[in-house]
Amino acid sequence: MSRKYKFHNADGVYFVSFAVQGWVDVFTRNEYKNILVENLDYCQKHKGLELFAWCIMTNHVHLIVRAKEGHLLPDILRDFKKFTSKAIIEAIVENQGESRKEWMLYRFRYTGKFDNRIKTYKFCQETNHAILLDNTRLIEQRINYTHENPVRAMIVSRAEDYLYSSARDYAGEKGFVNVQTTL
Repeated sequence: MSRKYKFHNADGVYFVSFAVQGWVDVFTRNEYKNILVENLDYCQKHKGLELFAWCIMTNHVHLIVRAKEGHLLPDILRDFKKFTSKAIIEAIVENQGESRKEWMLYRFRYTGKFDNRIKTYKFCQETNHAILLDNTRLIEQRINYTHENPVRAMIVSRAEDYLYSSARDYAGEKGFVNVQTTL
């Protein structure tokens, strides 16, 4: 893994992006996105996650985050991804109306068999693509990039109209997850 995607500054604000294995469009269903939202909230309350911006796309997630003092961001993200992966796989298995169930489970089982640490399914890609945002200009650029993702994908015409993003918070509305809009 490249050095530029490592967490070098324990107190730093990072842009983090991670994808579903094979870029499978899992997050087209709100019930799967809601699992991720609930886990973000949990990590803020119990794991030391500070969240400044977020966006859930169909097959990947963008976060702008920092760890509170006494916590380590790589540990928080590891736990976040592990819990989210297990919960979403379980939701897929239990979802009787999921028309793509067998195909998705096959894809995650297939990628899991190549990783000795995985028992059955591998949901998230390994990397977090962590980029240190060490100045205000970079932070603002990445917040805009994060919020404009659904606009570029033509899901919405205005970033604040996308429910699964912190763009609503930055537009003065209440989003699904509490975010810090100032550093």
